[in-house]
Amino acid sequence: MRPLDELRYFFTALGYFTRVPVPRWVGFEREYLNAAARYFPLVGAMIGGVAALVYLVALRVFPAGVAVLLSMTATLVMTGAFHEDGLVDCVDAFGGAYTREDALRIMHDSRIGAFGAIALVIALALKWQTLAALPPQRVAWTMIAAHAASRAFAISYLVTLDYVRAEGKAKPVAQRMSVASFALAFAFGVPWLFVIDWKLACVTILALVVLRFLIGRYFVRRIGGYTGDCLGFAQQVFEIAIYLIGLAWISS
Repeated sequence: MRPLDELRYFFTALGYFTRVPVPRWVGFEREYLNAAARYFPLVGAMIGGVAALVYLVALRVFPAGVAVLLSMTATLVMTGAFHEDGLVDCVDAFGGAYTREDALRIMHDSRIGAFGAIALVIALALKWQTLAALPPQRVAWTMIAAHAASRAFAISYLVTLDYVRAEGKAKPVAQRMSVASFALAFAFGVPWLFVIDWKLACVTILALVVLRFLIGRYFVRRIGGYTGDCLGFAQQVFEIAIYLIGLAWISS
């Protein structure tokens, strides 16, 4: 690894997944995106860090529910609702299509349908309510862990599944990821789960592995692999699962 190249790949990941300006010297080459994929979970941890900071500052003035909602707003602004868009497109496609071709066509359509709108409302509501119900001392670390680990599990599909579009904005990212690159991504994304409670982390990882397997099988059955929207859908599902498992852990 050359340090300058790795720094360029990191900034490429930051620019691709967020609206944060990146230095001009980084430039942009499509081939950077595949190498940058290993830094996506690290970018997720940074997004979670922004969410945690906004939450902690807002909590000094507002009730927990409002503080969580403000932190969610900050992440949506920071990412441009990148993954939420994937969630909406996937749910519209899988909910409204019978054939593979129809699913891919609907997924590519920029318009939002009833299935997608309902899924987005439910997803945002689940995030808001689960985080608002967690003890304040747990929320900040949970945000960081969920944003990082959910991205690590989402990009794991780059290791095992095929990208199904001939072209697409995710095409440069969607080359097969090597095991070594994924190991680095895993190291950037998953250890955050252990900061709160190692037993909870083990249960969460096991649940995410099972969920990853089920979602992957569904992608293969419906469209033969994945698209960029599928990765966004998976990230959102994994993030919500982390919040729900964390809440269930302290409620049981």
